[in-house]
Amino acid sequence: MSEGLVIGIDLGATNLRAALGDLEHGIVRMVKERTTSSGSSEDLLNQLIEIVKRVASEKLGEIEAIGIGSIGPLDVKRGVLVRSANARFRNVPIVERLSREFKIPIYMLNDCTTAALGEKVFGAAKKLSNFVYVGIGTGIGGGVFVDGRLLLGKDGNAAEIGHMTIDLGDGLLCGCGGRGHWEAYCSGSGIPSFVKSWIISKRLEDLKNPLVDMAMRGEMTSKHLFDYAKAGDELALKIVEEIGRINAICFANLINLFDPELITVGGSIALKNSDLILGPIKRHVGRYVINRLPEIRLTPLGEDIVLYGAIALALKKIRL
Repeated sequence: MSEGLVIGIDLGATNLRAALGDLEHGIVRMVKERTTSSGSSEDLLNQLIEIVKRVASEKLGEIEAIGIGSIGPLDVKRGVLVRSANARFRNVPIVERLSREFKIPIYMLNDCTTAALGEKVFGAAKKLSNFVYVGIGTGIGGGVFVDGRLLLGKDGNAAEIGHMTIDLGDGLLCGCGGRGHWEAYCSGSGIPSFVKSWIISKRLEDLKNPLVDMAMRGEMTSKHLFDYAKAGDELALKIVEEIGRINAICFANLINLFDPELITVGGSIALKNSDLILGPIKRHVGRYVINRLPEIRLTPLGEDIVLYGAIALALKKIRL
């Protein structure tokens, strides 16, 4: 079991981050850059190789293993990024290529599953056996520990919670191609479409409100919505409350399924708008659960949680 220097990688649709780390210090050094948008497998592989060399620098020869938390779905047994709902990569043989390049063990899991591992080894769940991590960012993902074991599934894609179907009608289109998924309503990428749909459903298209104007022109982002809500805009606050109610339903599903002691929340949308995300969830979740409510809180590992998990994965400090 490794106790020395390792590298953790957080491979996201928007950003690629790598950290040099160990068990004692967690993250020692970090670098960050935009993930290549070319959609080319070769471009992504070359970018991964170069970022490993950059973050390792003079310590490259001392690195014992590399852990990767990646957007998915994945084929964990083959070490392949199969595809992504929010990026154009398909069938990227990450583990094989990095193993050949660096000749050390390479481990890869889904990014939010990796985040849960980080929470267990370095974060709020060190002493817990049953907990869930929820990442609300560009997409929505999750990682789950039950009775001290990290749930992986047959291909490593357990807890793809963002693709729970929450709309039984002809729901909003998700980035994965499905309809009515949680991610299509409450993620950073889904919120603009949800807001437009909500405005139309309430027949508010002609309301004199800058948020309505932006939404109807297709120019609104999730940041616009939360900025207006923080400024006290009544319409924005109503929409944020409805997003929170949907989030609460999905959190209740997780509570009823996995009976966790704790749910930690991360991802850019949640971390940048914590009160507007967690407040409505806590107000509404009790209406939908049958199990005892767990604690629901932000992850203390912040935006680095996947990197911490990737370092833990490389250290192999947990049973998989």
